[in-house]
Amino acid sequence: MKNCLHCSTLRPLALIAATAFLGACAVGPDYHRPAVETPSSFRYASPQAEAVDTSLDWWTQFNDPVLNDLVAKALAQNKDLAIAAARVEEFYGRYVVTRAGLFPQVSANFGASRSRGAIAPGYPPSVGNQVQLNGAVSWELDLFGHLRRLTEAARADYLATQSAQQATRIAIIANVATSYLQLRDFDNQLLIAQATLESRKGALDLFNERYAGGVVSRLQVSQAQSEYESAQTSVFSIQQQIATQEDAISLLLGQNPGPIPRGKSITELTAPAIPAGLPSTLLERRPDILQAEQTLISANASIGAARALYFPQISLTGLFGAASTALSGLWTGPARVWSFAGAITQPIFQGGAIAGGVHQAEAVQQEALFSYEQTIQQAFADVENALVGVARTRDQLDSTTRQVGALTEYSSVARDLYEGGYTSYLEVLDAERSLFNAQLQQSSLQDQELAQIVNLYKALGYGWTPAPPPAADNAKPPQS
Repeated sequence: MKNCLHCSTLRPLALIAATAFLGACAVGPDYHRPAVETPSSFRYASPQAEAVDTSLDWWTQFNDPVLNDLVAKALAQNKDLAIAAARVEEFYGRYVVTRAGLFPQVSANFGASRSRGAIAPGYPPSVGNQVQLNGAVSWELDLFGHLRRLTEAARADYLATQSAQQATRIAIIANVATSYLQLRDFDNQLLIAQATLESRKGALDLFNERYAGGVVSRLQVSQAQSEYESAQTSVFSIQQQIATQEDAISLLLGQNPGPIPRGKSITELTAPAIPAGLPSTLLERRPDILQAEQTLISANASIGAARALYFPQISLTGLFGAASTALSGLWTGPARVWSFAGAITQPIFQGGAIAGGVHQAEAVQQEALFSYEQTIQQAFADVENALVGVARTRDQLDSTTRQVGALTEYSSVARDLYEGGYTSYLEVLDAERSLFNAQLQQSSLQDQELAQIVNLYKALGYGWTPAPPPAADNAKPPQS
C-alpha cells in the first residue's frame, strides 16, 4: 500500500512538470540573420581567376615540398593554434555545464554513525547506531526559457571559439607561406648583393693597380672603395634580415629559433592559380564572419535570459530513502523516508537590477550586430585589396623586369665608353648603382606578387572546409 501511496504522490507532480515544460516558451527575441548588403561582384576581379577546390591545400600549388613540410609542422606545433584548440575545449565544457541545468539533478547519499551519550547519574550510557541511504532529485522548471537562453548563448560562444580556431589556422598557413616567400626573397637578394660585391671588389683591385701605376687618380680609387663598402653593407644587412626571418618562421613552427630549410628559389616557385569567388560566399567561408555571427547569436540569446528573470522561477525537489539503526533494517518497510517539495520564487523589488540587466544585454547585442556588419565589410575590403594587389604588383614586376634589362645594357655600354675614354667613371658607377637597386626591387616584387596571391586565398577564407554546426545535444569540438 505504501508503494502505491508513493506512486500516487509522484504522478501529479510529474504530470504538472511535464505539462508545464512542454507548454513553456522562451522569452526574448529569436535570432534571425541580419540582412546584409553584398556587392554583386568584386571590383578588381581578375579575368584569369579559376574555380578552386575548397578542400585543396592551396599552398601545395607552389610545388615546393619544403614549404609543404613547414606548413604541416606549423599546423601540428604552433602555439597560437594549440591555445585556440584548448579554448574550444574550454568553451565546450562551459556549454555542457550550462546545458546541464535543463535536466533533473539526481544525487545519492549514504551515511552511518554510532554515538554514545550519558543519560543521568546511575544509569548506563546510551549507545546507538544510525544508518541512512537517500536519493535526491531537484529540477528547475524552465517555464520562461531562462536556462534555455543561457544554453543557447553558451552554445553560440562555443561555436564562436571553433570559428576563431579556424581563423587562426588560416592565418598561420598564410603567415608561414608569406614568411617563407620573404625568406627566399632575402636569399635571392643576398646572391645579388654578393655578386655585386664581388664585381666591385674586382673593380677596386683594378683601380688600386692603376693608381699604383699612375694611370688613375686617388679620386677614382676612393669612388671604387665607396661603392665596394656600400655593397658590403648591403650584404651584412641582408644577412641580418635572413637570420631574423628564420627566427620568425621558427616561432610560427612552434620551435626555438634556428635555421630553416630551403626548397625552390623565389624565381622557381610556381604561382598558385588566382581563385574566383563571389562576395556572398564570404558569409559562409570566412571563419571570422562566422565567429562574429555566433557572438551576435549569443548576445541575442542573453537578452532572453535577462528578461526571463522578470518571471517566476519554479523548482521541484524530492527525496526518497531509508533510515534505520542497523544496516539490515534499511530494507524494511518502516525504515523508508520520503519528501517532496516545490518552490516558486517571484522577484518583486530588485531596485532596477533586472531592468538594468536587460538594458545591458540589449546594448551588448547592438555592439555585436555592428561588429558583425563591420567584419563583413572588412572581409570585402580584404579581398578587394588582395585582388588589386595581385594585378598591380604583377604590372610593377613586368615594368621592373624591363628596367633591369635596360640598366644591364646601360651598365655594359657605360663601362665600354669609360674604357674607351669617352665618359667618366661616375657614369659607370651611376649605371651599376641603378642596376643593383633595380635587381633588388625585382626580387622583392617577385616575392610580393606571390604574397598577394597568398593574401587573396586568406581573404577568401581558404585553408579549412566549412562543416554544418553540430547538433545542440551532442556538440563536440573537432580535434586539431
